[in-house]
Amino acid sequence: MTIENRLYPVTQFINGNEKAFWLTEFPYQSPGYRGFHRYQIIYVIRDGKLAEYHEDMGIGKKWKGTKYINIPSLFEYTVDHLRGLAEEERNEKDRIDFMDLLQLNKVKRA
Repeated sequence: MTIENRLYPVTQFINGNEKAFWLTEFPYQSPGYRGFHRYQIIYVIRDGKLAEYHEDMGIGKKWKGTKYINIPSLFEYTVDHLRGLAEEERNEKDRIDFMDLLQLNKVKRA
């Protein structure tokens, strides 16, 4: 089962200094069906379980041509660090290789 197929509880608060599991940005239908908006979703731990924090970044038209973002962290980096990487990624013309940047390609597998 992949991360996209699971349901996670939602948290309404997040701390920039806490470790995060993942950050992703892409369009979702907004509540009340007011059109597509770009959302930043950050996965953190709440009560010992993975939870989602959603931040509405505005109407989808504002983000036309902006690539979707997926940044794995696996609790190595903070929320603020991942947000900084996402900001860089949105502003870069060339794609950043996050697996290489975060050195996740060097993780030993059992």
